[in-house]
Amino acid sequence: MDWSPIAKPRGALRREPCLMDYEQARRDFTWGQANNWLSGLRGGALNMAFEAVDRYAAGASGERLAIRFLARGAPSADLSFRDLADASHRFANVLSRLGVQRGERVATLMGRVPALYATVLGTLAEGAVYCPLFSAFGPEPVRARLSLGSVRVLVTTDLLYRRKVAPIRDQLPQLEHVLVVRTPGAGDLPAGTADFEVAMNTASTEFAAVHTAPDDYALLHFTSGTTGQPKGVLHVHAAVSAHVATARWVLDLQAGDVYWCTADPGWVTGISYGVIAPLACGVGMIVDREEFDAPRWYEILDTERVTVWYTAPTAIRMLMKAGVELARTRTYPALRHLASVGEPLNPEAVVWGVAALGLPFHDTWWQTETGAIMIANYACMPIRPGSMGRPVPGIEAGIVRPREDDGVDVVEAAGEVGELALRPGWPSMFRGYLNEEARYRKCFRGGWYLSGDLAQRDADGYYWFVGRTDDVIKAAGHLISPFEVESALMTHPAVSQAGVIGIPDPIAGSVVKAFVELKSGYEAGEALQRELLAHARRLLGVAVAPREIAFAAQLPRTRSGKIMRRLLRARELGLPEGDLSTLEGDS
Repeated sequence: MDWSPIAKPRGALRREPCLMDYEQARRDFTWGQANNWLSGLRGGALNMAFEAVDRYAAGASGERLAIRFLARGAPSADLSFRDLADASHRFANVLSRLGVQRGERVATLMGRVPALYATVLGTLAEGAVYCPLFSAFGPEPVRARLSLGSVRVLVTTDLLYRRKVAPIRDQLPQLEHVLVVRTPGAGDLPAGTADFEVAMNTASTEFAAVHTAPDDYALLHFTSGTTGQPKGVLHVHAAVSAHVATARWVLDLQAGDVYWCTADPGWVTGISYGVIAPLACGVGMIVDREEFDAPRWYEILDTERVTVWYTAPTAIRMLMKAGVELARTRTYPALRHLASVGEPLNPEAVVWGVAALGLPFHDTWWQTETGAIMIANYACMPIRPGSMGRPVPGIEAGIVRPREDDGVDVVEAAGEVGELALRPGWPSMFRGYLNEEARYRKCFRGGWYLSGDLAQRDADGYYWFVGRTDDVIKAAGHLISPFEVESALMTHPAVSQAGVIGIPDPIAGSVVKAFVELKSGYEAGEALQRELLAHARRLLGVAVAPREIAFAAQLPRTRSGKIMRRLLRARELGLPEGDLSTLEGDS
């Protein structure tokens, strides 16, 4: 497929981007320079909460908008930086009163409510380690993460506690304190819990952020592997410098922006770029309590005058499914930068952004383990639809092939497929898997961090996603990228989403099978099946195109939007399904 590079329309720039000269930044930047964007604390200490809130709350900027909360049927609620500092200080004092020590874990299990943001920032200010849990988890995923993390304090709602924590509370001896946010009309305070609001109202707003060292643990994120228990990924306070740098360069956050990140705060994006990064840049943000609703999202972009929007490919595809006409019922006078996160962004979605919103989406690549964006498309350069982009200044990326002697061979030739690797040393690099040192060491070989993603680099230094190392299909000697096949299928007007796997074949070894969701107005049937097969063969050739196509009412995907190819494969082949705790709709 020929996807021409897309430059942002001049009229949409509205102001010069933060990153003006990518090549110069790549040559000259060092991570030590990122500290110039931070305030720091005496003696070389560094605390995420201080950088995100306290340094703005103390001066004239304290009255600036930090967060505007939106909820259907209710007026918006605004928190200034000073309000947010007061709330986080109260919670830090609550933790101190409970005897929580530096480095102990505090978790949340709730949606996008003010109490969550006070808990995140108060925990970090107090020197404890913050651990987000996704509010749609069922009791068993909650139990596993609270147990593995040795979480001492949990903040949740009374409704979520009764449904998801009370049934497994007796299996969590280390969980000493549960603070619940009361729901009007929900009845008495659950046994074994304390009232969050009462605790906050009796705590002082006076608190000085603990002088944590840059390498002190700050965040514990759980991420699921294909098998086994979830992995606990540890990050340190120094990660805030990478959050700020990438928010400026990649998301182009600037003074006066109105920023909206749609990621759920139960996941790494919702914390790194839905809490820490925008606040540490001094930028006000929108937080919508509601789930996806296409007309509502367009209304928010319009009426709240959002300038920078960071969302997920799944959400973009759902907007595409609703039709470009719906997007055009609104105008977006302030919007100037769109970015995507969560999984590779299909070229069709990049181009659709121009048709619907007047701007292309800028794809970004990173992982829970990297802690911040590592490879991206930037406002200062044309987008190559389907490309991950180029490495962030300060990041050395490469394509490698692991050797049997635990070393790697670096692939220099353009277009060759290998494993995407990064040179360690960036500030948001994870510092371990909780209680799994051997597993952590296996991530590093030959002086590189191995991402587990296969990619290729073109002659101009742009990286292109091929697939996870266990997703790539080997058919008759060809290495086939599921993402490439999915992107080709999505260019057909009937296809909303696609998931591609390899299935065994006695002659070719494997052949490609595709599962597709259809847009409204199209019906599954043999005629459409033949049409899609022919469409894919025209674009990809017979050797790469699917041999089979099946229709699915809804493809299995994680709550962060990734198509779960391993689950498609397991169900197709009758294999164990593994960890389903992050499956969308599983609770």
